[in-house]
Amino acid sequence: MERYLVEYCAPTLASIKTANLFTYVCPSIIDLNTYIDFWNQRMRVKGISMCALRIREKTALIYVYRSGLLKRDMERPGTREFLRCLGYEYTDVDYAVERLKERLENNSEFPHEIGLFLGYPLGDVIGFMENSGKNYICLGCWKVYGNVGEALRTFQRFKKCTELYVRLWSQGRKSIWQLTMTA
Repeated sequence: MERYLVEYCAPTLASIKTANLFTYVCPSIIDLNTYIDFWNQRMRVKGISMCALRIREKTALIYVYRSGLLKRDMERPGTREFLRCLGYEYTDVDYAVERLKERLENNSEFPHEIGLFLGYPLGDVIGFMENSGKNYICLGCWKVYGNVGEALRTFQRFKKCTELYVRLWSQGRKSIWQLTMTA
């Protein structure tokens, strides 16, 4: 699991991204819950939380996030109103993450507002939803419908961060704990 954290969550560990997602093949739900509890206890002091957004058979969609950055993102202009239209009564972090879990479990369609929970710009999330994922201007960590220049700079920062973290971790020079910035 540590490899997944480094490869898929480096920008979140570095505190330059709100959150990341990855799919994890888990031998059992008990093992998965034990692992999540372990990392939550260990990383909470650094501002990181982890949860399984959805569990299907032997796979789990793991969400690794910084509550402080997610709170900031939820307070951005237009976000509260947008999420309210999708059935989110509140935008406080704990409620919003629980509501997202419900939507992932109970809806036949994937809840594309998840982009907001990953720190994507509201305009790009709306653009993706309105265009069914088509007609984007640029493709990188997400499909861009707005500010291409800013998105490209962000993609590059995320890529450099991930390359550095993977290299330091795989060479044994840094542990996950050492690579994780304190909020």
